[in-house]
Amino acid sequence: MQFSFLSFITQMAILILALGAVQRPLGAYLARVADGERHLRYERWIYKAAGVGADSSQTWKAYARSMVALSVAGVLVLFVAQRLQPLLSGGQIDGVDPWVAMNTAISFITNTNWQAYTPESTVGFVIQMAFLAVQNFVSAAIGIAVVFALIRGFARKGTDSLGNFWVDMTRIIFRVLLPLAAIAAAVLIVAGIVQNFWSTDVHNALTGASQTIPGGPVASQEAIKIMGTNGGGYFNANSAHPFENPNAFTNIFEVFLLLMIPFALPYTFGRMVGSRKQGYTILTVMAALWLITTSLMAWAIAAAPDLGEGLEQRLGPAASGIFATATTLTSTGAVDAAHDSLPPLAGGMAMFDMMLGEIAPGGVGSGLYGMLVLAIVAVFLGGLMVGRTPEYLGKKIQARHMTLAALYLLVTPVLVLVLTGAAVLIPAVVAQAPAQGPHQFSELLYAFTSAANNNGSAFAGIASSDPITSSLIDVAMFLGRVLPMVLVLALAGCFVAQDPVPASPGTLPTYGPLFAGLLGTVTILFTSLNYFPALALGPIAEGTFR
Repeated sequence: MQFSFLSFITQMAILILALGAVQRPLGAYLARVADGERHLRYERWIYKAAGVGADSSQTWKAYARSMVALSVAGVLVLFVAQRLQPLLSGGQIDGVDPWVAMNTAISFITNTNWQAYTPESTVGFVIQMAFLAVQNFVSAAIGIAVVFALIRGFARKGTDSLGNFWVDMTRIIFRVLLPLAAIAAAVLIVAGIVQNFWSTDVHNALTGASQTIPGGPVASQEAIKIMGTNGGGYFNANSAHPFENPNAFTNIFEVFLLLMIPFALPYTFGRMVGSRKQGYTILTVMAALWLITTSLMAWAIAAAPDLGEGLEQRLGPAASGIFATATTLTSTGAVDAAHDSLPPLAGGMAMFDMMLGEIAPGGVGSGLYGMLVLAIVAVFLGGLMVGRTPEYLGKKIQARHMTLAALYLLVTPVLVLVLTGAAVLIPAVVAQAPAQGPHQFSELLYAFTSAANNNGSAFAGIASSDPITSSLIDVAMFLGRVLPMVLVLALAGCFVAQDPVPASPGTLPTYGPLFAGLLGTVTILFTSLNYFPALALGPIAEGTFR
């Protein structure tokens, strides 16, 4: 199958137009949700039932404690539910293996949705709808809530309040995610995605063979899995399965859904801090990185001497390249092709997309707060180079800010490199990646890059259901999610207490092409310096010497 550049350009043009149409209105709506003082009646009922003060505020420490408490509670609930599946399913489905159950619980509460099991045969309708799908809403809302708190840190002054975590969560779920997911699910149903509660027996009169085709509430789960940048598939083949992604329209619509909220949030940021130029600058860097990496992915696929059997055969390899880049840039992990079948350099690009920190545009919330941390570093470095005062949005960048920003940026690379290094020394883990040579290392590197960045995709050759590998993946997922968010909230707490200083001739402008170029350069250099040696041992060596 040949790579069609016309198809690639056409699909990219459609995406750019569609994203441009919704970016501003959705971003403005998200800002109203974050800044709104009015509580809806049903929200007050929820707050009263939960014992939450509707107008109470929290410091960054209280906000972080609430976030961690909800995450830990989510792990326990999901784990217990999977183990009790025989009871929940009326004895029709066995309980999930404890190692797999813990891995699944951590993966869904961290927005990773790593799946070390076959969904259609391991979990039933109750687990899928009442637990996994619900957690897709919760984990997405947590990411948006944390970025709301960080933006308030820049926008507010002389206080210790970052808002209320429980109020933010309620508003995000009921005012944003549920309505959008309902609309998206309706579109997906009309477009041909399955939504039922039964399996279908198919009998072939010619051969005499029969087969049971599993069904389920696929469209409703597909909508939030994609829109919330979660990524877990209802079926093992994920968005390569015709029940999850049946045609060209659903394929590009799913790419649109996973980019929609992350690309709208920069406008939310600009509106909340009172400077839309700041938001557009962040958006420009995100969009430029997305376009560049998508183009490089297309080149890597088109330049391959032979295209693997795992690429999208119904829609063409251009669709696979666009989907693969979007899903690895947004911490989604959903796939419409087997990433293990990508040409080596294309597989390396998928890894590099995740190694960027998934900030172009990144996961819902996590992409923007990751880019804002990089902006703080860029301001500091720019100030050092030109001798100007390091300030961002009127807030001085001090030693404690840079310490928190540096820790944030180092958490994920340390997890990826240390755990990958440990994995290659453990025979039981190496055995889970049966490939030989550089591709074996690529499989392990991809797995821990995906887990620590809360992506969830994997090279299909690797298995992760054994206790040792599962435990290492669990550590990468949990620490890769919770630690960065705590550091972001601590950073917000430092900024919110400051009074802004007026701009002076010595202030470095943080908007416009110059700063956008500086921010993009810092992002690429930081990623390259951290990961190039590891990439050289895996996909680069594989692509060069194959």
